[in-house]
Amino acid sequence: MPDVKAWYLVADIGGTNARFALHDIDGDELKEITVLSVAMHATFIEGLQHFIAIVTKTGLWNNMPEAVCLAVACPVDEDLIRFTNSHWTFSKTELSATLGNIPVDVINDFSAIAYSVTAIKPDEWLPLGGGTPVEGKPVAILGPGTGLGMCTLLPVDKGFIVLDGEGGHIEFAPASHQEIAILSELKTRYQHVSLERLLSGDGIVNIYQALCKLKASKDPLTTASEISTAAIAGKDLLAVETLSIFCRILGSTAGNLAMITGAKGGVYIAGGIPPKIIDFLKNSECRARFEDKGRFKPYVANIPLRVLLQNQPGLHGAVQKIKLNNLLNQ
Repeated sequence: MPDVKAWYLVADIGGTNARFALHDIDGDELKEITVLSVAMHATFIEGLQHFIAIVTKTGLWNNMPEAVCLAVACPVDEDLIRFTNSHWTFSKTELSATLGNIPVDVINDFSAIAYSVTAIKPDEWLPLGGGTPVEGKPVAILGPGTGLGMCTLLPVDKGFIVLDGEGGHIEFAPASHQEIAILSELKTRYQHVSLERLLSGDGIVNIYQALCKLKASKDPLTTASEISTAAIAGKDLLAVETLSIFCRILGSTAGNLAMITGAKGGVYIAGGIPPKIIDFLKNSECRARFEDKGRFKPYVANIPLRVLLQNQPGLHGAVQKIKLNNLLNQ
């Protein structure tokens, strides 16, 4: 029998599903990727032990990992982690003790995506214009999906730090007469019209419904998936216009974020929506609106804009965070 191997445990945990994986320290790759239903496990520890049992029964790996990093969809500042959209809770210190007092790091799930960018491969992103990233300069990440996440990746002496925040909840700033009309319509429904009200799955529906009201048209499509599918197929003119507006606003927002953060290292579009509309996005006005910054167009013209296509970025980001922790502790 070969010697058992050392490994890291990483996870990307949302309200519905928890993705666990082991990272082969020697082979530098993810293995045993396992998706568990949160509802099917009474506690987080039970779900974790279920995954560890899957790993150890192979006989190839140590009984316990060397370190743990968990990317979670909830606040991470306190010792007690309470998941926003599920019944799971756990204590960081108690978890470390349960696993033999190993290092346990818990990071925000969108921050994990940012960390994944630090080791991204050329085939894991799609270019949307711009030049070459400037080494040592900030990298900005935004991701429309269920919500809208934003953060900044800041290079430091021994690696990177992630500056997270709640940029998805700043006010939507329209950049055309049509967008002003959409904002006015949404103001009848929401006291505060944030960017997330437009750049998300629900945001696609909001834009579509606003257009239907402005044009006194019926709104037969009810979900973001239906609207996007109809737009990509060219079967519904309002759906096409909806997705076009979504891409324009996404480009404007990405350009704004680049200017706010000085992201000469590039801007990455992550999240669940962009990969699903990738061809539509490539042919949209997204890049044009990214650069449409008046006197400061030259400032953003060379900044690369990229769509993140990496599989399981939360898990890869958790691995990179463990490696960074190791580097900082040397």
